Amino acid sequence: MASVTLKGIGKTYPGDVVAVSDFNMEIEHKEFVILVGPSGCGKSTTLRMIAGLEEITEGSLYIDDKLVNNVPPKDRDIAMVFQNYALYPHMTVFENMSFGLKIRKTPRSEIKYRVEEAAKILEIENLLERKPAALSGGQRQRVALGRAIVRNPKVFLLDEPLSNLDAKLRTTMRAELAKLHNKLQTTFIYVTHDQTEAMTMGTRIVVMRDGFVQQIAPPQELFDKPCNLFVATFIGTPQMNIAEATIISENSVTYLEFGNNSNITRIALPDWKGRKPEVLQYAGKKVLFGIRPNDIHAEKDYISQHPEQLLEADVEFVELLGSDSNVFIKISGVEFISVIDSKIHMESNSKVKLAFDTNFIHIFDIDTEKRITN
Repeated sequence: MASVTLKGIGKTYPGDVVAVSDFNMEIEHKEFVILVGPSGCGKSTTLRMIAGLEEITEGSLYIDDKLVNNVPPKDRDIAMVFQNYALYPHMTVFENMSFGLKIRKTPRSEIKYRVEEAAKILEIENLLERKPAALSGGQRQRVALGRAIVRNPKVFLLDEPLSNLDAKLRTTMRAELAKLHNKLQTTFIYVTHDQTEAMTMGTRIVVMRDGFVQQIAPPQELFDKPCNLFVATFIGTPQMNIAEATIISENSVTYLEFGNNSNITRIALPDWKGRKPEVLQYAGKKVLFGIRPNDIHAEKDYISQHPEQLLEADVEFVELLGSDSNVFIKISGVEFISVIDSKIHMESNSKVKLAFDTNFIHIFDIDTEKRITN
């Protein structure tokens, strides 16, 4: 087993600078947990506390139910892969991968077996005699992973390991890491600022902001049910459209009303959403509502089936992206982005009919920014 439990973990630097506050989580054996958030949110600090590279200011850290707050890094049975790979330039790939085992006085035959097995898993058997300078970025990344694999650790810690790779290679390595996790069947804890990496690889994602955990959930739940405005806008590309609106309740129908005084648009919410008590308590009040770009539709079939969702929009700009287009629009003076099939022709400075899928509108409290309903 390789579980990791964080109970009230916090890190405060001199000068009362709080990097991480009250982090609570139980990471189960074989999970692939991603810590994600903007720069300075505390994700790398949390990872380094798990590794033993940062002292824990408060709280308790357990690996396999053993308290490890004061256990040295070398005795925690973890392996860490760094952003810059940290390979020894004067050593061959074989020597880099075997170095940690030599330090532990592992028998030579065992070292050779482990290195060759790891090289086979990572498909770098033909690189074992090369030095890092003769490797590409992707190959260096595999060597860094191999150095961790040979130790058979309980937990793998990965700190933004793909950030130095180009976009195409990052995509390839994301898939490789996911396959590696399935092969090794052990616990991965991975730090990134890239929400695409988080969504494609993690079994659970921890979204952090300013040292605090915002939400912990599987990727799809995080996308569909963000707990607050920050999570809603951080997860998803392009990010969720957000606009200010007033909730209106008339004749047993709940509307979102937005726009300027001379040009108001009303969106009727479906009864299952709009008639909820938690929504009706905001009747007559300002809220923030969000809708993802993919939930603003331009397809003729969708529009014909949902005439009640139809809205008139001004197209400001169309960004072609191959199979899709990002369409920048204004409705009653409020800006939105819609992602549509690029086969649907749209021109800048034109008027179009679009439909909001009101089943996927999210509503947030304007002051607390917490989700009221989705």
